[in-house]
Amino acid sequence: MADITLRVNGSEKKVSVSPETPLLWVLRDTLELTGTKFGCGAGLCGACTVHVDGAPIRSCSTPVSQVAGKSVTTIEGLGANGLHVLQQAWIAEEVPQCGYCQTGQIMSAAALLAKTPSPTDEQITQAINGNLCRCGTYERIRKAIHRAAGNGGSR
Repeated sequence: MADITLRVNGSEKKVSVSPETPLLWVLRDTLELTGTKFGCGAGLCGACTVHVDGAPIRSCSTPVSQVAGKSVTTIEGLGANGLHVLQQAWIAEEVPQCGYCQTGQIMSAAALLAKTPSPTDEQITQAINGNLCRCGTYERIRKAIHRAAGNGGSR
C-alpha cells in the first residue's frame, strides 16, 4: 500500500492503495464515484474514459500511480454547475438505449469539444473511435455532439 494524492473533480484526494491499482477501481471503490463504468478491463471499449489533465484516458488500464499529483475529471465532475452542455444534448437527442457506454462517450466528446469547439463529422468519428456502443447509437451520439457544439445537425 502507498499513500497517493490526486486531484479528482477539483478536490484533492489522498488514497492508500497499491500503486498498481487501476484508477477505475480507486474512483469507484475507494472514492465511491460510480459514474465511470467498467466495460472490458483492457482499455479497449472506452466505458471507463476519464480525463487526466484534460486528456481522455482509459481508467481501467491506468495504474493510479501514473496519475499521482494530476487532475482527474470524471463524469460527476464534468458539469461545474449542473449538467454539462453535452449531458443536456444527450438528453435532448435521446442518445442512450442501454446507456452503459454513455459516460465514456461523453467524456471523449468533452475532450474533443475542449480542443475543437466546432468539430466536423470526421473529427467526431476520430474522437469517439474506440468507444464501443453495443446498441449502435453512433448517429445520435454524433448529432448530440453537434448540438452541444452549437452546430445543430451534422456537417
